[in-house]
Amino acid sequence: MTGWGDLARALSGHAPLRICGDTPRAAVALVFRDGAQGGLELLFIRRAEHERDPWSGHMGFPGGRREPGDPDLEATAVRETLEETSLDLAGDGERLGALDEVKALARGRPVDLVIAPFVFRLRRRLDGAASHEVVSLHWLPLERLLAPGTRSTLQHPHEETVLELPCLRIDGLVIWGLTYRMFESLLHAMGESGTRTLVKEHEPGE
Repeated sequence: MTGWGDLARALSGHAPLRICGDTPRAAVALVFRDGAQGGLELLFIRRAEHERDPWSGHMGFPGGRREPGDPDLEATAVRETLEETSLDLAGDGERLGALDEVKALARGRPVDLVIAPFVFRLRRRLDGAASHEVVSLHWLPLERLLAPGTRSTLQHPHEETVLELPCLRIDGLVIWGLTYRMFESLLHAMGESGTRTLVKEHEPGE
């Protein structure tokens, strides 16, 4: 069973890929807490439905675009997590590391945005709360997310064809696209590369 020591050691030895350029930036937080039955739980959110949000209604990690007042992208992830879930990573969290930056995709098309994922540990077992941006919060056991039976595919209409894309299915939730790619990046950092399904940068995602 993966514990805090395993996760911290893996992330401390991971040098995240950075994407150069003047592309607008965003950041997300992969937030872990102690599981109710042991092990670790990872927070996922379901985004609220909004016609202007290209990831409307999708499963994801708390986060958003960098604002002028954010000193760095880690601060962006902390601020957005507080706004979206009421979880105060500055007071109740500990940064464990960072993952590879990813180029955003929405509805199968590139978006002028680079996303930086950061990994945090909650020092206390807090639940968080939904907000106007987030419909629901889901704390999922890491061991179940790693189980082979969680891996699946989904049919995604794209232009004049239907693509079969990798995803995770757990408790009636479907995790795919950008969120799936960032979760796979976490597994890569943890040394789980043998179980990875590679998702190419140009594949349509969320």
